Amino acid sequence: MVQKSSAKDVRLNLIVPLELKRKLIKTAVIQGKKVSALVRESIEEKLARVERKQFEEKMREAYLEMSEENLDTVEEFRYVDAENL
Repeated sequence: MVQKSSAKDVRLNLIVPLELKRKLIKTAVIQGKKVSALVRESIEEKLARVERKQFEEKMREAYLEMSEENLDTVEEFRYVDAENL
């Protein structure tokens, strides 16, 4: 994936441990990418995982809130179902 710089791109300077830089360079060479492209992709993937986790947590909270309401509804209709027998 080759990405050209656009007017919306900005420069970001990072300080990383030497060993991480070595790993980045080695991986970039193996994958045939620029280090900046590898870093950009890694950041995008990490942010996507964080966003996904936040979404799943919101869904879990909403499910738990609905489960209380659903249990109340089931209890309200508990004896109504028996009336049709």
